[in-house]
Amino acid sequence: MTTTTRLELPSFTRLRRLRATPLLRRMVRETEVTPADFIAPFFVTHGRDVRRPVSSMPGVCQLSVDLLVQEVRALAPLGVPAVLLFGVPASKDPLGSEAYARDGIVQRAVAALKDAVPDMVVITDVCLCEYTDHGHCGVVENGHILNDPTLELLARMALSHVEAGADIVAPSDMMDGHTVAIRRALDAAGHTHTPIMGYSAKFASAFYGPFREAAESAPRFGDRRSYQMDPANGREALREVEADITEGADIVMVKPALAYLDVIRAVRERVPHPLAAYNVSGEYAMVKAAAANGWLDERAITLEILTAIKRAGADLIITYHAADAARWLGA
Repeated sequence: MTTTTRLELPSFTRLRRLRATPLLRRMVRETEVTPADFIAPFFVTHGRDVRRPVSSMPGVCQLSVDLLVQEVRALAPLGVPAVLLFGVPASKDPLGSEAYARDGIVQRAVAALKDAVPDMVVITDVCLCEYTDHGHCGVVENGHILNDPTLELLARMALSHVEAGADIVAPSDMMDGHTVAIRRALDAAGHTHTPIMGYSAKFASAFYGPFREAAESAPRFGDRRSYQMDPANGREALREVEADITEGADIVMVKPALAYLDVIRAVRERVPHPLAAYNVSGEYAMVKAAAANGWLDERAITLEILTAIKRAGADLIITYHAADAARWLGA
């Protein structure tokens, strides 16, 4: 009689086997963050040799064009492929006229960067809030932010950025129809190959406070809740993303990132387009403040946050940590 040996199965699963050494952990790692994932934001202002620190964002400054060029030139060897520019104008008016002036601060910065660091992808924020004396993202009449009259100004702004050399334009104003208005203006001027990165699902978030200091863009009255999204709405975010894609957005975005990882995941599962997430100023400021007090390890927590954003589904991460994170990842 032949006897068979019965295979005894383990009584429980041992998932720790693949965590035993750094090399094993690396081999089975599901999410890998690299400097190529990052877009570094900068705030550019008039003058020369200007480096004006932003008090709520340690390590972040308003920079004149000459110093911006130096910073971006130093960023390129770290492997960060793109920058996102915000302008701080010389003067403001009700219609934000410097936003679309040929010699506006962003237009000058774009031209200088493309001359000095031609391989860097230069993305420009398209919004009026930094340039208007009322601080809102659109034309204001009797206390109301008007949607359709704003579209023409945004299209002019985007076109002026592209004519200066911008590689990608990124409308952040949250006016309905802004993407198609910009797409039509660019196409009509022969810029059919210029991509649009839409701030597709941009929430009316309390995490923007430090940014408003950096960009000098706080609204003088009211708030932006009539055009930016209600933080409580996830399904509406999908509608905004789908509308942006229909209107011609090549890249879509969720902003902020850390408190909206569920939205990032939902968008990733819904659309095949490249997806950006904005690791915003308040998220950055919290990490910096806690690290300065010795409450957490800045390097470890920053890389964990960036990994979480990518794990949720983001392809691109706009982050003020870009230079530091790129150095840490390359170490």
